[in-house]
Amino acid sequence: MQQILHIKNMVCDRCKSTVLRELKNLGYTVDAVELGQVKISGKSEVELSKVEDALQSHGFELIKDETDSLIEKIKIALIKKIENQDNTNLSNYLTKQINKSYSALSKMFSKTEGMTIEKYEINLKIENVKEKIQLGQLNFSEIAYSLNYNNSGHLARQFKNITGMSMTEFKNLQQWDRKSIDQIV
Repeated sequence: MQQILHIKNMVCDRCKSTVLRELKNLGYTVDAVELGQVKISGKSEVELSKVEDALQSHGFELIKDETDSLIEKIKIALIKKIENQDNTNLSNYLTKQINKSYSALSKMFSKTEGMTIEKYEINLKIENVKEKIQLGQLNFSEIAYSLNYNNSGHLARQFKNITGMSMTEFKNLQQWDRKSIDQIV
């Protein structure tokens, strides 16, 4: 018997490793781990309370509600879109990835999260910019290009609007005030 568990706040490879380790420690056979979900096989039913306790200690939650599951799918799709430098139109991208109308996804996301999908994507990009500035491997124009901005001026305006400081000011701070991706909303 195979079960699929949907997990909130799985946003990176380290998250996947942590979830895999915890489930193996509980004695489960894990068939696949993806951002936001795990496939478990075995002879018996998964003891959700034990899994939930193990995951909560690392900041993860089991998703039991369909709306929460869709919200998590949207967030994961946006993380992948940015990681893959996909410049597909946002509404087309999400409609294709989640197989639901963008209008319905947008209304649900805004109602549940208190911000638009577009604003969430911008916040993800700004955190990505902070990371790239911190790494110091790219200049501002290269960062803008890597995130599919037409020019660095557009990125600079968004960065200042979100953070209250310019990218140069952030770079010079040397006190990196970054949010983890799961803390954006």
